[in-house]
Amino acid sequence: MFKGRHLLTLLDYSPEEIRKLLDLAHQVKREKRERIFPERMKNMNIVLLFEKTSTRTRCAFEVAANDEGAKVTFLSNSQMGKKESLEDTAKVLGRFYDGIEFRGFEQKTVELLAKYAQVPVWNGLTDLYHPTQVLADWMTIEEHVKKPLSEVKFCYVGDARNNMGNSLMIGCAKMGMDFVGIAPKSLFPDEKLVERMRELGRETGASITLSDDIAAVEGADVIYTDVWVSMGEEAQFAERIEALSPYRVTMDMLRRANNPDVIFLHCLPSFHDLETSVGRDIYEKFGLTEMEVTDEVFRSRHSVVFDEAENRMHTIKAVMLATTTDILDR
Repeated sequence: MFKGRHLLTLLDYSPEEIRKLLDLAHQVKREKRERIFPERMKNMNIVLLFEKTSTRTRCAFEVAANDEGAKVTFLSNSQMGKKESLEDTAKVLGRFYDGIEFRGFEQKTVELLAKYAQVPVWNGLTDLYHPTQVLADWMTIEEHVKKPLSEVKFCYVGDARNNMGNSLMIGCAKMGMDFVGIAPKSLFPDEKLVERMRELGRETGASITLSDDIAAVEGADVIYTDVWVSMGEEAQFAERIEALSPYRVTMDMLRRANNPDVIFLHCLPSFHDLETSVGRDIYEKFGLTEMEVTDEVFRSRHSVVFDEAENRMHTIKAVMLATTTDILDR
């Protein structure tokens, strides 16, 4: 059963359930391309709670909800945690809305919202997990890699203990994929989570490997990276630049995959040039014109990052439909 469930982390969904969400995402993408709008969420209301800034998450939820006939409230200045407890806020919002999205810092916050709201709660990003992004990533891989997910070698390069490193490893373990996290040992993911995913992999056929050697990209179907410093960690730029500069995704790294069809993914935003204020500030302080990925890779034929960004909308629509309607429960 999907209706009424939360999406706080992909740990809570079985491989078969993730497969159903992906199939629904492909369906709603086809519908949108054909200008079919069934409005299956007509007369529903959803609220978007934001502590962190956003482009793709906010826009994906708003457009997806509008496509399905729902109305959206964007709320970034609530009393939650200030003049009103999180529990009380959740209970109030649960009376007004049919679904709640949260994007912020602590995983505990989205878990407490789910505990008290009595409507579906969706994790739009926390410091630990980013499940809606991974669904979009898997959808993009299925569109561009000519093999089933269970045969894909997926290499994540960079800060392997951030929310994307965690979530991608979980997603790979769930879907029976070959996950290789390539990072300095100081930025390996939590050992307990790694062991848990290895245990899951023994059931699904997944393999979980960690390495500090970029040669581990050999045979990759997908090379993925993220920014070196997550939101809230800006004071750590200097140490991250020192630790992660050898792990920048370059054309040489792509060539080392020995796969002419290897694709490059990035959850965005990306510091691949100097066209941002943050990028220019880093250039002034550290002399870097590019950070986690070169502009050459970002703009190359291997890069499908904008297909990936679009797919946030389709997978988020699938999640909202699955958990607020009976579309997958019939």
